[in-house]
Order: sequence, then C-alpha cells, then structure tokens
Amino acid sequence: MFHSGFACFVGRPNAGKSTLTNALVGQMVAIASDRPQTTRHIIKGIITEDDGQLIILDTPGIHRPRTLLGERLNQLVYDTWSEVDVIGICLPCVQRIGPGDRHLVSQVAQIARRPKVVALATKLDLASPARVREHLLDIQALESEFDFTWEHIVPVSAVTGENVAMVKDLLIEQLPDGPAYYPDNEVTDEPTQTLVAELIREAALGLVREELPHSIAVTIEEMGLRAGRAEDRPLLDIFAHLIVERESQKPIILGHQASRLKQIGTTARQRISRLVGTPVYLDLKVKVVKEWQRDPKALNRLGF
Repeated sequence: MFHSGFACFVGRPNAGKSTLTNALVGQMVAIASDRPQTTRHIIKGIITEDDGQLIILDTPGIHRPRTLLGERLNQLVYDTWSEVDVIGICLPCVQRIGPGDRHLVSQVAQIARRPKVVALATKLDLASPARVREHLLDIQALESEFDFTWEHIVPVSAVTGENVAMVKDLLIEQLPDGPAYYPDNEVTDEPTQTLVAELIREAALGLVREELPHSIAVTIEEMGLRAGRAEDRPLLDIFAHLIVERESQKPIILGHQASRLKQIGTTARQRISRLVGTPVYLDLKVKVVKEWQRDPKALNRLGF
C-alpha cells in the first residue's frame, strides 16, 4: 500500500508551522522567524518514504486582519482547507488555548466535508512536563466543546526533533492510497527565485527586530549566472529590491552608513549560496512602494 496526499499546517502566527515543516522535510523550504506573519504564501514541503508521499502546505498564520494583505492571507488559508486530506492545527505548548485558537478550531469543525484533523502541540522543548500535560488535556477538551474528534494529539519539538518522526508517520497513515505526485528527490516545487526572495526577507526580518517586519517585501529584479565565467568558477548574479511602505522606513533598513543593509546582504548571500551551491553576487537596494499592504494594485504586482 502506498499512501499519497496533502496536509496543511494551520495556526495562529508564530505557532511553529514553518519550523515544523522544515524539520519534517529535513531541510529549509520555508523561512522561519519569531516575527508574526513571516509566512505570506503557501509553501509546499515534499516528503517521500517507502510507504507514501506527504505534501505539506505551510500556510500563513490566521490573525485579525488590519490590512488588505492580511485579509488576502487569511483567505488563502481558508481556501486550502478544501484541497487537503489532513489539517494539522498547531497549538504551541508555551501558550494557553486562547480565543484565536478556539475560533480556528470552530472554523475547522464546521467544514462540511472536513478533512481528518490532527492536533500538533508544538514547541514541546520550551514547556515543562506539567505544562505539557495540562496543555494536552486542554486540547482534548476542545473535542466536546466543538463536537468533533482529533485523529491524533501529538506533542512535538521541531528544534530538538522529539516526535518529529512520529508526526511524519501519523500524517502519512491518514492519507488515501495513491501514486507519488513528485520524484523521490524533490523536497519542494517552489521556484528558486521565490526561495531566494524569501531568504533575503528572512535575513531582513532577523535584523529589524520589532521595527517593521510587516512592511517588508522582496522582489527579484534579475537573476542569472554571469556570462563569460569558466564552468568551474560560476557566479550567480542577483539584483533585488527590499520593499518598504514609507520613506521614513528606509533609514531603518539602511542603518548608519548603510551598515544594516550590508549586513542583511551578507547574511542573505551566504544562505542563498548554500541553497544554490554556487557563489553569489547580491545587489540589494531599498525601494518605497507607498502603503503597499493596502493597495490592491501593489499587492497584485507583488504576487499577493
């Protein structure tokens, strides 16, 4: 028997969805950050085992939208629910079940043709055993509150790897019989250009702290191997823009004498080089697109 199908991870922002996706796949396919709303589009992680193939859809965090971008991200999540075989709801052990979690579970419980639902108690490594036990009981209590049944409730740590293999096996077990959708060696179908843009944004998110994480977007203007180089000395040229919403935000990205932008570029270049396996030249500039999170035309141009 070979099982194949799709599962999506959902939860509030910063619930550990992307980190768990990367741990299951075995390498980075989705950027992970402690900044809310890091994930902005559906990321596919592909896991192929002898008995099945699991395609994980890592989705943006469900939140109360304050911009048109937020509304579109929420709708993107809701649209995936009808397309998957399993929904994994991520409920961090370090946070008590709150109104946002209850709203999310109630929405899933009301799906007419509901996929199988698994509870993933993420960030196990950050909670005490007593807190984990209490959290698991609170998750189980949601069954009677919303009149549905979890297929499994699994505490998991993507950081230490505890129960990651168990989650993978349990998710594959929930999938229907079917053929593999992707070749054995594929871990994502994301275009390289998209992954490069995400790595640049991840580097920026790590350096601007709390100042403007939601206002940052990245566009790749041009990317390709430099002509005239010897085959054994390739160099990938990348020209990219870091997008912010207001002129006052540019100095935050630039830093004193452009020191912060240089640091972002250095960090991103190293990560991109590891991804593509060649040295990288990165030309990174800051561009203002006024109030892009609220502008339908700007959002369309940026791929949202």
